[in-house]
Amino acid sequence: MEENQTQIVSDAVDYKGNPVDRTTSGGWVAAALILGVELSERLSTMAIVVNLVTYLIGTMHLPSATSSNISTNFAGTAYMLCLLGGILADTFLTRYRTIAIFAVVNALGTCLLAVSTSLPQLRPPPCNPAQPNECVEASGLQMGVFTFSLYLYGIGLSGIKSSVSGFGTDQFDKNDEKEKLQMASFFNVFYLIINIGTLLAVTVLVYVQDKVGRSWGYGICSACMLLATFVFLSGTKKYRYKETPGSPVVQILQVLVAAIRKRKVEFPSDISHLYEDPAQKLRLSHTNRLRCLDKATIITSKDAGTKESLAPNPWSLCSVTRVEEVKMLTGLLLIWATTIMFWTVYAQMGSFSVQQALTMERSIGNFEIPPASFNVFLFGSIMLTLAIYDHLIMPLFRKTRYPQGLTSLQKIGIGLFFSIIAMVGAALAEMKRLSVAKTNRSTTLNLPVTVSGFLLVPQFILVGIGNAFIYAGQLEFFITESPRGMKSIGTGLFLTTISLGMFGSTILVEMVRKVTGMNGGRDWLARRINDGRLDLFYGLLSVLCFINLGLFLLCAKMYKPNPGEVALKKYQN
Repeated sequence: MEENQTQIVSDAVDYKGNPVDRTTSGGWVAAALILGVELSERLSTMAIVVNLVTYLIGTMHLPSATSSNISTNFAGTAYMLCLLGGILADTFLTRYRTIAIFAVVNALGTCLLAVSTSLPQLRPPPCNPAQPNECVEASGLQMGVFTFSLYLYGIGLSGIKSSVSGFGTDQFDKNDEKEKLQMASFFNVFYLIINIGTLLAVTVLVYVQDKVGRSWGYGICSACMLLATFVFLSGTKKYRYKETPGSPVVQILQVLVAAIRKRKVEFPSDISHLYEDPAQKLRLSHTNRLRCLDKATIITSKDAGTKESLAPNPWSLCSVTRVEEVKMLTGLLLIWATTIMFWTVYAQMGSFSVQQALTMERSIGNFEIPPASFNVFLFGSIMLTLAIYDHLIMPLFRKTRYPQGLTSLQKIGIGLFFSIIAMVGAALAEMKRLSVAKTNRSTTLNLPVTVSGFLLVPQFILVGIGNAFIYAGQLEFFITESPRGMKSIGTGLFLTTISLGMFGSTILVEMVRKVTGMNGGRDWLARRINDGRLDLFYGLLSVLCFINLGLFLLCAKMYKPNPGEVALKKYQN
């Protein structure tokens, strides 16, 4: 009996809600079924994002800047919706149901993309070779169908992205030493799956889209997701299901609402009269910063009976610990704000940099490299940088006074530094491309500039190196420095920097177009890339990145690390 008891996972149940046996559930088999969904999602997402502008320009005949904005707006919205997906999973649906439902939505989105790109009625007629400058732009209906399909896919992406990693780790018991090690390995495998999917997307699928047909490329994505969903559902009886603690976003809202409701209530003379949950075994010490939020902890006559019931209305009364968690979260916001700029730079790799490649010579013998496939240098440099850091740099650190290696803030700073170099290099490369285009009078996208597309490789590599550092640094910083009960919101903050970086690109593009095109001036981001001054736009980005790095260094110097459990006190009666 005692031996059987040890095989029960204490904090998990099976699909029927019964205690779950360790030997017949969870583990790598269950995790592998879940990872199939992540592989399919990454394959589809990158195949769509990195090659979107070529379709919008070449087939839908949209202006260069408009195509870039549509691409970055889509990516930004999809990442922002991940927060909503997390709330749905933690509060209403559970991670399992969220993955199952949104995977189907995701597959439906790519299926509609395949249909919209295959029907001639849903795209404008090809350009007349005799008049390449007078192409018919896609109609409102054609763009409406394509955009609806695109954002339907984005909705599906948000539910998958917010839940797959969490549900995968649910399959391992952190209280078991063997499974605890397996959980650590799961994150490495998870990141490997992301990179495998990405590399397959920017090579194989991009080639299929450009040489065989968009509808075939999107159709393959839809089929892969449907297959992955079927495999995922087949493991229903094998999975371990854990109760979610509730959405941290809801907790934050509860503190804000309770503080606003009691904004006119006077503070008690003794802070010990502020409410603290008696059931809370560990507490955060009260601080005097953002005292307006402390209003949420004041017990009024309307909260009568709170101490006895131990279950106050969280929208009216919050514990000191919960309020302090929200305060600690606000301390991360300056670092959060200064990391957004990198993702604005990153957005250019899938938009303007692909447009540059579209106009350049990309042939190796008889093989022509698809423009979007230049992103393979970006993702290849990410994997190579991580491998060098883990296997060459970290062993050197272990021999010094700093065996833990670079801190999360140092990694972020290095990433921001590489964004500056990347944009300077991109500006120089574009100056060369434009000078050749002007000399050869290559005034349309249909006439390639006689300069090698490999001139763009350094900017992809530099952004990739920066990505490797800042991605790891941000994820580590926001998870480790977030309050004890809000680790998932830390991940959410990280995802919103990517989202806002994409939106920031759109805003910057529109501002530059408006300012440079005033009074008949030369629009830096003209309808055709050869008519603009993309080099000056990249130069502007490098200046903004330099200023942003300075602000980050200032904020990093002022930042006081979260003391974490050092600040927690055992409850005393």
